[in-house]
Amino acid sequence: MIIQNSLYVPVGEGYQLHLRHIYQQQKMGPAVLLIHGAVENGKIFYTQSNKGLAPFLAEQGYQCFVADLRGRGGSKPAISKGDKHGQTESIVEDIPAILAHITAMTGKRPQFWVAHSWGGVLLNSVLARFPEEIEHISACVYFGTKRSLYNRHPEKLLKANVIWYMLAFWQVRKHGYLPARQLKWGSDNETRKSHAQSVQWAKRRPWVDSDDGFDYAAALKDTALPPTLHIAGVKDKALAQPVDIRQFMAESGTGIMEITVYGRRYGHQHDYDHINMLTHSAARHDQFSDLLAWFERYRQT
Repeated sequence: MIIQNSLYVPVGEGYQLHLRHIYQQQKMGPAVLLIHGAVENGKIFYTQSNKGLAPFLAEQGYQCFVADLRGRGGSKPAISKGDKHGQTESIVEDIPAILAHITAMTGKRPQFWVAHSWGGVLLNSVLARFPEEIEHISACVYFGTKRSLYNRHPEKLLKANVIWYMLAFWQVRKHGYLPARQLKWGSDNETRKSHAQSVQWAKRRPWVDSDDGFDYAAALKDTALPPTLHIAGVKDKALAQPVDIRQFMAESGTGIMEITVYGRRYGHQHDYDHINMLTHSAARHDQFSDLLAWFERYRQT
C-alpha cells in the first residue's frame, strides 16, 4: 500500500517548506528527491489518489520526497507581495535544507534526483555551488529542462517573449508578485525576484547569479555531474525543444548525458507536451519505465 505523509522543513525567517513523503512501508528503498519548476508545485509529480511519477516509483520500492519550494504548494506561508526571496534562496537555502532533512530521516542523501522544467536548472545550480553533493547521487532524470530558450517556434514567442518577458512584469508591478495561478499561466505563483531571475537566464544571458555573481557555468565547466537522462516531448514546442535542452546539457559539465524525445513517431503511446509528459496515464509505459531503467542502470546497492 502506498503511503503519503506531509513533512515540513523550516528555512529562512518563519518559512516552512512542504515535503511530501510517498512510499511503501514494506519497501523503503533508495530515496528520490523531486523538484518542480517555475509557476508550479510538487503536485506535478503526484495526486492524493496515487497517480503520477512519485507513486509509480513508490510502487517499485523507492521512497520519494516531493518538494514544494518556498511559498508554493503546501509550503507556508504562500507567496505574497512582501516576499523578497527568489531562485537564489532556492539554490542556497531551500534545497540544501531539504537534503539535510532527508538525510536526518533516512541516514543518507537521496540517491536519485528528478526535476521538471526549471527545477533541473535549480538542481544543477545546487551541484555547481555544492559539488560535494555529486558523490551522493547515482543518477538524475530531468523532464523538459532547459535554461535558455533557443527555439523560435510561434508558441515560444507567445509564451516567453510576450507573456513571460512582458506581460508578467506588468502583473508583478500591479500585484507585487506574479499571480500565475489566478491568471491560469501555471499551477502556482512566483515572487517578483524569482520571476526576474528566471527571465535573465531564459534570455540566454550568462549562467551567473544576480545576487552574488556566482558563475554556475564556470563552476561546472570541467565537472562530471551524475548520469542524467533528459526527457523531451514532441509537442513541447515552446518551453523545452531538444535544441533548448541540448544547450543546457552542453553547459552542464562533462558527465554522462542522454536525451530521449517522446511521441508516437518514436514508438511511444502518446505525443507528450511540457506538462502531460508527467501527468498522462500512458507515461508509466513510456518515460516512467525508461526512468526506472535509468535508475536501475546506475543504482548503487
